[in-house]
This record gives sequence, C-alpha cells and structure tokens, in this order.
Amino acid sequence: MRGLVKAVAILASLAQGCAALPAQRESALGLGQMASVRGRQGLVIGAPHGTSDEQTDRIGVDLARRTGFGLVVATGYGNLDDRRRRLNVNRPTEGVPGSPPAEEVYTDNARIVYEAYVSRVREVAQGPLSLYVELHGNGRQGSAGGIEIATVGVSPPDAWRLKTLLELIRDAHLRGKPEIPRLEVLVEPLDRLSFTASSAKQVGILKLPERAFHIELPRVARTLGREAYTDVLADFLAQASRLLLSKGR
Repeated sequence: MRGLVKAVAILASLAQGCAALPAQRESALGLGQMASVRGRQGLVIGAPHGTSDEQTDRIGVDLARRTGFGLVVATGYGNLDDRRRRLNVNRPTEGVPGSPPAEEVYTDNARIVYEAYVSRVREVAQGPLSLYVELHGNGRQGSAGGIEIATVGVSPPDAWRLKTLLELIRDAHLRGKPEIPRLEVLVEPLDRLSFTASSAKQVGILKLPERAFHIELPRVARTLGREAYTDVLADFLAQASRLLLSKGR
C-alpha cells in the first residue's frame, strides 16, 4: 500500500507543469508502478529503484521538471522478502542491493519488469536515446563522501570536462552552506569507481543509449543535502547535455 501511495504522489508531482502519462501498473505481476512523462526528445532521466534507493524518485521528479528531460520512475519492486531482495528493473535480474553482480539471478518476473521499463524509456525518449541519466542511492560507508558517475559513450577528455564542470557547479551552490558536505566527484573513465554499473552495461538498459550517466548518490546527498545537490545536478545536467550533444552535430 505504501508503494502505491508513493506512486500516486509521484504522478501528482509530475502533473504540475508537465504533460503526465498515466501510471502503468505491472498487471502481469501485480507489483509496482511505473510513472513517466515526456520531455525533450532523446533525453531521459530514470529512477529504477525509486522505492529501495530512498529519495531517488523525488530527486528524479525535481530534475525532470527543471531540466526538461523526460522521466521514468519505478517504485514498488523492492523488499520482495526478508532479505530485501528486489527486482533490479534496469536489468533482467533480481538480487539483494549491494551484493555483487555474480549473485544476481535471472528470473521471468525480472525479465517482464525489465522489458516494461525499457519500453517506457523508449516511449519517453520519442526516438533515439541520446542521453540517458539513471539515479541510484547507496549506503556504502566507503562511498559516503562522494558522487560516482559511471558512463557510457564518454571519452577520457570528456570525463575530465564533466568532472571539472560538476566540481565548479558544486562549489558555486555550496558557497555559504557549511552544513552541507562538499562531496567528491568521481567520473568514469577518468576515475576508479566502486559502482561501475557493469551488469546494466552488459545485459541491461545501459546497452541502449548513445551516452549515459549512472549516478550513485550517497545518503547525505539524498537527506540533509538533498535540496542543495538537486540544485547542483539540475545545473550539471543542463550544461553537460549541451556539452556532449553539441559534439555530435
């Protein structure tokens, strides 16, 4: 019930200033919800773990509204049992959050939900998927001080430009806010990451886009610093999309 209430709240947020698409309940499984809204062609923000990666659904809604990107939010596919096992949504597997890719299991249910998610992303993209941005959250202690961005279609020089851009935007927005931690910025392939999105790249949705950012947010960026880092990410995505997409013209 809580997942359904959350999905309805997300749809209400999407409806404010956006042409919202209707929520699509996964009738084949009777589990979660996928809410979506069209935006700028080819640009999509995804929050596949909107329930289990706390606040990524809300952040996604705010970012879509402020950048004009399309949005797909999946909620209600986590906590399938007392081990917190979830359907991974952005790939056709299920597993426990934080466990290694080798422990993920392919199931029919996971495939059905993954195919529904891919279909919704394609629909929202309205054509080729030029830039796909996926939001995740983690509670890993070793990653608590940084934002990690795994990438697809990003060269080392562009990774340096993106990292520098995000650092400058972060510093500008956090000026005068000593209570908000200044998170380190790590961008692939320039930096070594703890979260490389290897499964989603090999068998999941990250096979599809021309370019992609898989953004891992530590807990502080989704709690105490949520508003500040939503501001940071909104500015970053607006400028990064122009930087990357202008190179292809």
